[in-house]
Amino acid sequence: MEEWLLYLEQLRSIAQAGLHYTKDVYDKERFEQLLLLTEKALQPIDDTEKTTIRDYLTHEQGYITPKVDVRAVVINVKQELLLVQEKADNCWSLPGGWADIGYTPKEIAVKEVWEEAGIKVQADRLLRVVDNKHHDFPESLFHTYKLFIACTPLETTIQSGIETASVAFFPFDHIASLPLSTERNTFELIKATYNQVIQQDPLTDCD
Repeated sequence: MEEWLLYLEQLRSIAQAGLHYTKDVYDKERFEQLLLLTEKALQPIDDTEKTTIRDYLTHEQGYITPKVDVRAVVINVKQELLLVQEKADNCWSLPGGWADIGYTPKEIAVKEVWEEAGIKVQADRLLRVVDNKHHDFPESLFHTYKLFIACTPLETTIQSGIETASVAFFPFDHIASLPLSTERNTFELIKATYNQVIQQDPLTDCD
């Protein structure tokens, strides 16, 4: 039952994210169809379980909680930091994005780096958890926790992805001159997490 719920929740998450971000009318129809198929997946089970699962899919359970954003801090042997240029605003950020249902934070970090920068990495450890309301982020409709995860690159070739216009490893002293995507990360948080890795600070910050 729990595994079945997870599959349905993943399908719903994919469909709703697609409907939110797509601007293509044909893709919109496909994502709407995916939501319909999720509903049809309830048909083989009995009415009691069907009602339980439908309620689970359509109503928030328990307390409403913050959204989770995962950012990967990838530093190469030259102590250069990996940044991606977002197509959405043409500004630079640590690779990352909203946490997907069914993945661990480390798996999200690895997946996002691969999708946005075309490079395989090993997720090593959690560096920091921050509340966007307590840092210098632009005003947002969402209350968000941001997770910064240290990652080791397993290869050197990088390339932009569907959502990124460019990707590069930068010496840290060059980053302050870049236009940063401040809804995704601030210079202060990039600096703090970079220093945690370089200085081999074993502590995890939470603020």
